[in-house]
Amino acid sequence: MANDPRRQPARGARSARSPWRQQAESYLNHHRKVARDSAQRLWHSPVASMMTWTVMGVALALPVALMLLLASLEGVSAGWESSARVTAYLSDTVSIEDARSLKAEVADDSRVAEVELIDRETALEEFRASSGLEDALDYLDGNPLPHTLLVTPSEGSRTADGVEMLLKVIEGLDGVDRVQVDLGWLQRLNAMTDLLGRAVWALALLLAAAVVLVIGNTVRLAIENRRDEILVAKLVGGTDAFVRRPFLYTGAWFGLGGGIVAFILLQVSLWWLSGPVERLAGLYRSEFSLSGLSVDGALALIIAAMLLGWLGAWVAVKRHLDDIEPGEIAGG
Repeated sequence: MANDPRRQPARGARSARSPWRQQAESYLNHHRKVARDSAQRLWHSPVASMMTWTVMGVALALPVALMLLLASLEGVSAGWESSARVTAYLSDTVSIEDARSLKAEVADDSRVAEVELIDRETALEEFRASSGLEDALDYLDGNPLPHTLLVTPSEGSRTADGVEMLLKVIEGLDGVDRVQVDLGWLQRLNAMTDLLGRAVWALALLLAAAVVLVIGNTVRLAIENRRDEILVAKLVGGTDAFVRRPFLYTGAWFGLGGGIVAFILLQVSLWWLSGPVERLAGLYRSEFSLSGLSVDGALALIIAAMLLGWLGAWVAVKRHLDDIEPGEIAGG
């Protein structure tokens, strides 16, 4: 059995795979060791690490908070846009049957979500009840109010251009005397929302660059403090990837801590502001409320922070590690 040729390929395959498995295990073990050592170095200098984490947390929390505020405002503005209805006043000669036909014709348009017909008698009764002029209205010879169509644009047409196009279509219908819609506030709302969105993204990019610079400067100081260790590692044949690895993990740990601090700051701010915001919204009969980060949003924030930390460390390592060469020892 020991000389069974059928067992020889299996041993050969295992022996051929063994070096690759050993290399992979050695590679992963080295990564785990470097990651643990980098975390321990940060833990042994808690004050400096906490200062860096706090700076990163503030820089990350500010644009995220503005994005959440913008998302909440867009949710409220969606309700405002839905109330931006086109009011079509029909001619006095249009009968109620013709008004119903016009309602059906307008409702068939794909840009229209809903059409409501208010006949002149209903409009007069509503005006009588809301104006307090019952006695004066009794002296009128007839009903001066026309039939009215209240047209709600579809979701895809609730923009300034979409409402204006729908306005022109309704104006061209026979029996429509006048069409009224306030496009000014809708245009201002869209312009303000677009401006706020661009400002938030610009601020986010600037603060992301600031985070990269802060991490880069911190890692640069760490490189200078470990200059002799780097020289020895390069002298014994350490590759650039080997020497670079601890500092990249340091940047990632800084990013992780900064992301957690940013999440905590966002939650504390949301808790502190939610009460006054809800009371203010209640006074204006608005459904506005501040929305916090979801679980996916929190994970995305932490991952983005770690990537920024890694990027800052990579920039610092790329810039300063090439200046450290083993020849310095020989020259000294």
